[in-house]
Amino acid sequence: MYVAVKGGEAAIANAHRLLGDRRRGNRDLPSITLDQLVGQLSLAVDRVMAEASLYAPHLAALAVKQARGDMIEAIFLLRAYRTTLPRFGASLPVETGEMVAERRVSATFKDLPGGQVLGPTFDYTHRLLDPELAGDGEVDAALVSETDGDPLMRVTDILAHEDIIESSRGAAGDTPLPEEPSGDLTREPLEFPMQRDQRLQALARGDEGFLLSLGYSTQRGYGRTHPFVGEIRMGEVEVELDVPELGFAVSLGTIKVTECQMVTQFAGSAKAPPQFTRGYGLVFGQSERKAMSMALVDRALRADEFGEDRLAPAQDEEFVISHSDNVQATGFVEHLKLPHYVDFQAELDLVRRMRGEFEAREAADLETDNASREAAE
Repeated sequence: MYVAVKGGEAAIANAHRLLGDRRRGNRDLPSITLDQLVGQLSLAVDRVMAEASLYAPHLAALAVKQARGDMIEAIFLLRAYRTTLPRFGASLPVETGEMVAERRVSATFKDLPGGQVLGPTFDYTHRLLDPELAGDGEVDAALVSETDGDPLMRVTDILAHEDIIESSRGAAGDTPLPEEPSGDLTREPLEFPMQRDQRLQALARGDEGFLLSLGYSTQRGYGRTHPFVGEIRMGEVEVELDVPELGFAVSLGTIKVTECQMVTQFAGSAKAPPQFTRGYGLVFGQSERKAMSMALVDRALRADEFGEDRLAPAQDEEFVISHSDNVQATGFVEHLKLPHYVDFQAELDLVRRMRGEFEAREAADLETDNASREAAE
């Protein structure tokens, strides 16, 4: 502890009280409930769950409320809670092909088996403020269409049928098969180079804004990709746990996820024919921007697999993975607010000493110049 901050407990306690007061807001208004946050600010709750790596809507809503809407603080809170939970097993890989899709669109094929399913989206809304939302007016109920319940065919399967897209295992076959154990970056230290499954884990919990910027950079030429959205689908998938004692998998329930598959042209190499390649994104909840950004960066990070030069930031694995985690980034940036009195005093003394030496040299040089001028006269 720094000597200068001893005795600050009362001030810290008062700061906590003030924070709680500001969080509560106007006492004449009802306190916002977790059910309201889950139901009406669901996209914020989904982002917290995704970047905290914990699917728990009400806990994520609690974190949003406690953080007063600060998304990164809420992510930090939920991730810290996650570390206290016991692990009793690993679920089987979710079958997104069996997803009960609430939304499914493709930018590559107009007519798809099962059709384009627009679902809840801002894509076709006017970006104009709606004054009616300031009140508590009636909202029209959603129209629900009847479906046959059959799984929707993947768009990439259409390309795979023509053998013009890489296999789902990738060019280097580096994505583990279901029977192969995947890495776990929450329990193992990062080591570069990373396997693709670990990179995808890091990207799935990476900061949405950071990945969005990197994904955007690849579209502007810093990554040599010209992507197409093969498919975005959002809906419920079943989570199953294999129980050896029973000899079969047991369903634990369903979760909502967003999946994106980007397809990008590849001119081919000495070992591979011209074909389309894949970028993949999978995120908790409804988070299309994050899933798309993740898919763009995933493809950029696969440059070595396709013999591409790594020239852009989005292609630098160590740069991307080391700086994508907003909890780590926040901790390192915000620690600058903590007392650094001793460090600063040391640097202050150093700068004063250097400044004194600089001024002494200037004075000596001036005296030498004056002496030379007098001698010349």
